[in-house]
Amino acid sequence: MKILIGADLVPTKRNADLFSDAKTEELLGLPLKELLNSASYRIFNLEVPLTDKESPIEKCGPCLRAGESTIVGIKDIGVDFLTLANNHILDHGEQGLFSTMKLLDDAGIAYAGAGRTPAEASRAHIATVEGVKIGIYCCAEHEFTIVTKESAGANPYDPLESFDCVKELRQQCDLLIVLYHGGKEYCRYPSPEVRRLCKKFVDCGADAVICQHTHCIGCEENYTGKKIVYGQGNFLFDDSEKAPWQTSLLLECEVNADGIKFKYHPLRKDQNKVRLATPSEAFEIMEAFQLRSNELLSDDVWKKRYSEFACSSYEQLLFRVNGELHRTFVFRALARLFGKKFYKYYFKKCYGKNALLVLRNTVESESWRELLIEAINSNK
Repeated sequence: MKILIGADLVPTKRNADLFSDAKTEELLGLPLKELLNSASYRIFNLEVPLTDKESPIEKCGPCLRAGESTIVGIKDIGVDFLTLANNHILDHGEQGLFSTMKLLDDAGIAYAGAGRTPAEASRAHIATVEGVKIGIYCCAEHEFTIVTKESAGANPYDPLESFDCVKELRQQCDLLIVLYHGGKEYCRYPSPEVRRLCKKFVDCGADAVICQHTHCIGCEENYTGKKIVYGQGNFLFDDSEKAPWQTSLLLECEVNADGIKFKYHPLRKDQNKVRLATPSEAFEIMEAFQLRSNELLSDDVWKKRYSEFACSSYEQLLFRVNGELHRTFVFRALARLFGKKFYKYYFKKCYGKNALLVLRNTVESESWRELLIEAINSNK
């Protein structure tokens, strides 16, 4: 039995008609379409609500939406299961999620990772394929789409609930896959916390833990004989020409009497479509992937790579907690006049040693962080 796991599947304006008209051979190319057809089960992440009604929620970042007619192409791709546990599934509110769920139900496509209540959203999916019970647990980092007692949404990663769900699921299936929607966009290495929780999922019974969301290929590790993948890139998401979006990995799980074998199929973006990579492209993709994966074997090297990424994001991160001052005309005029020197001067004045210690304490301390979030949510 062969299972294929792809990452983000998002119809966009440039290819919506191809989805609506079920021109999937044009979207995927014949070799990739045949590969998908050869699988016993196909899993993807639907990172967009399917709705014709626009009702964007308040959030930072884009509100994605695909028309309801695109379900025709999604079904024609051969999708068997979709995770809805991600940071975009509630972009157009509950109506967008409910529209998506109805379309998937009508199309006969299974899904999990979102629901009307926390209990429904946290429910895992079990599929029996060729006599093998496949359990799939889906969860996402906390952003703007998480389910609450008052509103529908995506299933959050919760250390007090998620691991217990996986332990319980282990007793009900032969193969257990965890789809974790998290990690920092464009970072090819896992954070220490992401790596720790992925290993914990394995300790609780997962055979494979797949991290999605980063929009780039990351790295992998084999932990106690199980597979952890830290970033696949996108499957079909035509939203950017940035370099990380151009390549991705389709993960193959082959289940037989000898156990589970894993294999990768490198993909490349082709304008608004996706294709199997050529042999030379595939070699380059896998060579870089294995190099990064080997770096995980050394804590010093891996932590250095993650630290380098964090340092490169320093000013961007400070801007995120800097309020509206940097958006004013005066600030932008000074920034344009003096360039990077102005930013360095500004951050040095605003974020001295004591200010950075206060900021660190506010986001690091669970009590301070929880209080800050509650104050922001309550201060309408």
